[in-house]
Amino acid sequence: MATDAILTNKIFLCGALPLLKTIVADVPSLNAKFKKIHCVYQVSCRDPEAPDGKYATHFVVNGDEWKVHADKVAWRVGKQKYVELEFKSVDAMNAFFKGNISPATLPKMKGLNFIKEFAFFMMALLKMADLLGLETPPEDEDTKRLLVKCYFYLLSVGISTLNKQGHQAIHEWALKSPDRVYAWKVDNEDSISAYIRVKAGKTKAGKGVYKRAMPFFTMRFNSLDSALGILMSTDDMLESVREGKLIMEGAPEFGAQIGDFMLQVGALAK
Repeated sequence: MATDAILTNKIFLCGALPLLKTIVADVPSLNAKFKKIHCVYQVSCRDPEAPDGKYATHFVVNGDEWKVHADKVAWRVGKQKYVELEFKSVDAMNAFFKGNISPATLPKMKGLNFIKEFAFFMMALLKMADLLGLETPPEDEDTKRLLVKCYFYLLSVGISTLNKQGHQAIHEWALKSPDRVYAWKVDNEDSISAYIRVKAGKTKAGKGVYKRAMPFFTMRFNSLDSALGILMSTDDMLESVREGKLIMEGAPEFGAQIGDFMLQVGALAK
């Protein structure tokens, strides 16, 4: 099993950073800035045990098209525009994304000569940090939608990532599981949903509604506010179930299990 430091790092690389694509697409002011941008962006951390000497997630951005390469290193080729934030270690990157910002955790910044490209990427990163750093639900409905969507994506990918990294409890659960789909959704918000498919030790996270079959279990919320109450840990899960804010479509024990895995993702990422 990977260390907690590596598990945390993989959640950031595979779960959190890919949210930039969703955030840029859903925030009009950011979306407009990237319309004419053609650049490769990378966030990395050096590690002597990594196959390429570093772990990274990179994005190939061509205007509205964002190709996300989670947990994959890109190397600058030719004259392509290239911007990178390179942390000196896994621990430095983890600390930075948990809000522990100091001279020891700041990344090396590459591509500063690409002024617009660099500035817009930093704006997107800051928006992600502000959004995921909220401690109470936002007032604006569009922000609520985006925040719930980001949480759903982060949790589904986070659980799948922990399984792939050999997290003991999650991997044991996956190994024993037949082909099943677990989902998260909000009533009357068709665009806000995510799922994870589990089968014989393998997991795959997905955005939107799983259409090939009915989910085995769905954690369904009656509103955005009800979802944020659980996702931001401001509401009690059992009380939310009693009040009809949270509907467990499936056996309650599976809801408790998924809820525990959600907490484990959150604990590593904070």
